[in-house]
Amino acid sequence: MGAKSFQYFPKNPRSLSIKELDASAATDCFRFCREKGMPSIAHTPYPVNIAIGETRGRELYEATVASLQNDLIIAEACGSVGIVVHFGHLKSIDPLQGYKNIIQCLNETLGGWQGKTKILLENQAGQPGAMGITLEELVYVRSLAEEPEKIAFCLDTCHAFASGTWIPEETDRWMERGRELGYWQNLAAVHMNDSKYPSGSGKDRHARIGEGRIGADRLAELISNPEFEGLPIVLETDPGPDGTHGDEMELLYRLLEGKR
Repeated sequence: MGAKSFQYFPKNPRSLSIKELDASAATDCFRFCREKGMPSIAHTPYPVNIAIGETRGRELYEATVASLQNDLIIAEACGSVGIVVHFGHLKSIDPLQGYKNIIQCLNETLGGWQGKTKILLENQAGQPGAMGITLEELVYVRSLAEEPEKIAFCLDTCHAFASGTWIPEETDRWMERGRELGYWQNLAAVHMNDSKYPSGSGKDRHARIGEGRIGADRLAELISNPEFEGLPIVLETDPGPDGTHGDEMELLYRLLEGKR
């Protein structure tokens, strides 16, 4: 159907439980990706919230770190670019505590990690909490980590739009700001999603390409920028009537071809 990359869950997406590496399956994935020239990314389980630190107990924090390390091991064996980690959120009297917790968790997770697979911090839509929505936050948190070279970014287009961070009419200005910050040079993957809600809504509700408030042409215009060339770009939308995403990919390829 024309897919050029894909995303998968390395284990149960609803649990932090550790999964034993299936070396045979991982080798098959690694070989498939190399033979087809298809980069892959892994998505960490939904319960992962690296911003809460030890506010809900040491046990949960240690389980989070162990889960992330487990995902790195599996993704590395599969030859994946990175593991996508949501920026996280924390309700706290101290607005900086969440950021401190994130940096601590990143440092502990990556301490001693020697693989090529990176942690890919994903921007958020804004609810719950307003952490991790700007390019500035993402770049600064990465720069404050002990080993920033092991951290990159995954841009979610729906989240960027819904948060009000990316305004399609001002894409050129947003791209330039990202260049000034050094965000784009550390972008490793993209979640390509339209948005069911308008800009500034803060709502994380994905729509199929061309069926949301962003529009297919604006999405194609964004990723036609050279900073996106060669990156794994994956859809996180509902399948079409035939149970696939073939129509969405065909639409995007046609629009991108027209912008070259």
